[in-house]
Amino acid sequence: MEPALIMKTASCLLAITALGGLTMAGIRIAGKPQPPAWLAMLHGFLAGAAVTLLLYAYFTVGLPALATWALLLFLIAAAGGAFMNLNYHWKMLPLPIGLMIGHAAIAVVGFIFLVVAAWR
Repeated sequence: MEPALIMKTASCLLAITALGGLTMAGIRIAGKPQPPAWLAMLHGFLAGAAVTLLLYAYFTVGLPALATWALLLFLIAAAGGAFMNLNYHWKMLPLPIGLMIGHAAIAVVGFIFLVVAAWR
């Protein structure tokens, strides 16, 4: 499989993931302490699928440097998402808005890097 196709597929999955993330952020900012569990899990599974594709490409056929940086940023964002899920969401505690914004900002920069690498 060629890296360009994997990067484009991952970027499409991450675009859908971003819509879920924006929805969850809107729910939290509107005053609810957590989004629905199904939405958080779907968000994580789709992001995980995209990151898995990128990891596969990285270790088998190679990725351009910009896509490799995107992968690193997605792994950092994933760690933040897992931290929020395990330490706040599953304990029924309100998600910290600052941590949520940091998670989103890292993912957005990674997404921009990936889109530039995939679609240029």
